[in-house]
Amino acid sequence: MTRLTHDYSYTTQKDAVSPVSTDVFFASSRFPHYKIGANNQIVEVKEDAEMSSMKDMVARETALLLEQQKRLSVRDLASKFEKGLAAAAKLSDEARLKEAVSLEKHVLLKKLRDALEALRGRVAGTNKDDVEEAIAMVEALAVHLTQREGELIQEKAEVKKLATFLKQASEDAKKLVDEERAFARAEIENARTAVQRVEEALQEHERMSRASGKQDLDELMKEVQEARRIKMLHQPSRVMDMEHELRALRIQLAEKSKHSLQLQKELAITRKGDKNTPHLYDIDGTEALGSFLFIYRCSDSAPELSECAIQWYRATPESGKKELISGATKSVYAPEPCDVGRILQADILTNDQAITITASGPIDPAAGLGNYVEALVRRHDTEFNVVVIQMNGADHDSHAIHVLHIGKMRMKLCRAKTTLVKEYYSNSMQLCGVRGGGNAAAQAVYWQAKAGHSFVLAFESDRERNAAIMLARRFAFDCNITLVGPDDRSSAGS
Repeated sequence: MTRLTHDYSYTTQKDAVSPVSTDVFFASSRFPHYKIGANNQIVEVKEDAEMSSMKDMVARETALLLEQQKRLSVRDLASKFEKGLAAAAKLSDEARLKEAVSLEKHVLLKKLRDALEALRGRVAGTNKDDVEEAIAMVEALAVHLTQREGELIQEKAEVKKLATFLKQASEDAKKLVDEERAFARAEIENARTAVQRVEEALQEHERMSRASGKQDLDELMKEVQEARRIKMLHQPSRVMDMEHELRALRIQLAEKSKHSLQLQKELAITRKGDKNTPHLYDIDGTEALGSFLFIYRCSDSAPELSECAIQWYRATPESGKKELISGATKSVYAPEPCDVGRILQADILTNDQAITITASGPIDPAAGLGNYVEALVRRHDTEFNVVVIQMNGADHDSHAIHVLHIGKMRMKLCRAKTTLVKEYYSNSMQLCGVRGGGNAAAQAVYWQAKAGHSFVLAFESDRERNAAIMLARRFAFDCNITLVGPDDRSSAGS
């Protein structure tokens, strides 16, 4: 019994496996898994429970495309339809592949059933029942496969319908895109033509304006020249007479002005009641910022100024209160910005008497200096070209050009790339005009950067000298520093 079973099993394996392995082509590397469910129904075991069927996937893609069609542009819509067409083609290929796999399964089931039929005739007993059960399972599997084929055919028809719809929609979208592109090109061409017409019109208008303007200017110049020619032909002597009269009036006005100043000085002396006192000294010069005043002898009996002690004062016109100008002990004094609106006086001390002389009027401001300084205040740093005359009280031989930097926080003196001194505004810093020194006093300043370190600087003009003093005092006042001369007690507002 044992030997017969062994031979029979060997023969069955040989007969059953050989035809299947030679004639059947497997699409996958393994056979699908099946199990018997309720009522002996064969159920295929799905590997991924979350994977949706092809029908659901097609429906979902269709709904998504229809929803996005409402909000996409024409070009994007065409692109989406092309992608949908490709997806439909892919689905069609997959359906065709599944149809081929299904056909292979039918062939496999048929050969398997034939092998089992051949096997049932050779076995008996319990093995025969197992073979019959296997035959029944194969038949049930064939029925299930037929049902799946029907569903596949239906899905294939739906996929073909969707592909046709997507193809038609893609063609419509392409047509719409072409129409919109042609319309846009026409609009661009029209706009370009309109712009070209406007440019040509503007150029023509500009040429006409230039031509008319030049013609009007030429005509006006001709008219002016003709008017001048007629005027010179008919009234040459009258014009020359008027020029001579104006020149004579200017000379007379200058003489009258000098005479008026002299009368004012004599009137001031008369008001003081010093009629018996001889008029020995007087002040001459222009009472204005940028000039200088000097003391001169009015009588040969007056002592020489070199033998006298001189001290200058500034006085307020309203109260007459005098303020000493420290260091102003020379016969020449150049007013500085804090003297504007004040009357300058000088005390001359000789061996036997003291003489006080007063300028004829208050010091006038320089024209345009205030606006010039206000423009410089807006800068962070202002440079002035200067020449160092004295350094620490000693004469400076070199007359090289230096640069004085006046900034909002500090002052700096440089020569080329070398910095001689750089100091922040402090209580030890002093700045004022040179109080003495002849005609050059109106262009020079005294600057003490710190204790024991001082300079006498000459500027290019009196305008720059006064602007530098006003600018430095303005920035120092912003730093709560009063920048004045040696031993001065003037207020910060001066």
